[in-house]
Amino acid sequence: TMAGQIAFFPVGNGDMTMVRLANADATTIIIDVRIRQAADDPEDDTPDVAGELRKQLLTDADQRPYVDAFLLSHPDEDHCLGVRKHFWLGPIEDYPDDKKPQAEKRIVIREMWSSPMIFRRRNSLGLTLCDDAHAFHVEARRRVLRWKELGYAVVGNAVRVFGEDEGGKTDDIQPILVKTGEMFSTIGGHTYGDFFNARLLAPMPMQDDETEKTLSKNHSSVILSIELAPSSFSQNKTRFLTGGDAHTSIWERIWGRYKDTPEVLEYDLLQAPHHCSWHALSHDSWSTYGEDAEVSEGARSALGQAREGAIIVASSKKVLDDKNDPPCIRAKREYESILDDVNGLFLCVGDKAKPETIRFEITSSGLVRAAVGIAAASSAVAAAAPRAGARK
Repeated sequence: TMAGQIAFFPVGNGDMTMVRLANADATTIIIDVRIRQAADDPEDDTPDVAGELRKQLLTDADQRPYVDAFLLSHPDEDHCLGVRKHFWLGPIEDYPDDKKPQAEKRIVIREMWSSPMIFRRRNSLGLTLCDDAHAFHVEARRRVLRWKELGYAVVGNAVRVFGEDEGGKTDDIQPILVKTGEMFSTIGGHTYGDFFNARLLAPMPMQDDETEKTLSKNHSSVILSIELAPSSFSQNKTRFLTGGDAHTSIWERIWGRYKDTPEVLEYDLLQAPHHCSWHALSHDSWSTYGEDAEVSEGARSALGQAREGAIIVASSKKVLDDKNDPPCIRAKREYESILDDVNGLFLCVGDKAKPETIRFEITSSGLVRAAVGIAAASSAVAAAAPRAGARK
């Protein structure tokens, strides 16, 4: 079988992450995408992340490229740009691209992972959704309605709803609902507990009006703690904590909930929230207060449960010592101080002159930084493809 993987694509200040399980089917989860038009232009030096992603994906029996699950952490454009162009949003039975060249076929989303709460919080601020976020939302709702109608979902029409909605709106979809705080190990109707377990840490349930306003403004995001195993009997599991753009007050709430069981928040790999923004760690503006800005103890504690040798990755441009935020030099220093105690490592996807994907393999001895280049992965995928494709 292939090694499990986590890859952070170089998309500037944005998120595009791939998680691949170590199982025989190479089950693949995408968390957010940011595929810029410039990336499609060979004359432009914006990395062609769509092309790179496609090389990694398996194809099904109909030769359609697919991902097993696609999580949109929240509907900001830097987390969903390119969804309509590169992914098929619509009933799987209407898939229109079979006659197109392989590189132009839209990617099938076998199961969508979406949170109505996040869209509602976005709405409550009177912000309009970008076209890609709107299209994703419409498709998630179509899948939910279809599930309600039929009581089941076929691959390509399936959806998982993260977080209970207000006013009993999610009461009648319990089988496809993951409540905040719950663990789950199924993807697309298959249980992968040997290789994958995840806990939904946010969105927090609806609050009183004042708190709700704060949570809306603070970039409500889906936050997951994902546990990945290198093989089915391995005791040594890798913990990956990812939280979109969640800001300080969200992390404070999470710490409030788990401070007596901090092991829930432990990680070997953390995706620095909001592209290494200071707003994940402090209520004070970096550009206003500079070095006088105060760290929130609660947020730092929630984000500070690093295990020995942990790695924190900033999915951002290069972190410079300037007034910018994100990425923010002060946030980077705070993460480095968290890592000092555990001999950890801080990495930034945008660090190199020509940014490239940061890829890790999940091994029995923990996380290993994979060499650049994906030829080996693709040939291993090609070998696994008949098995994966055969699964219906």
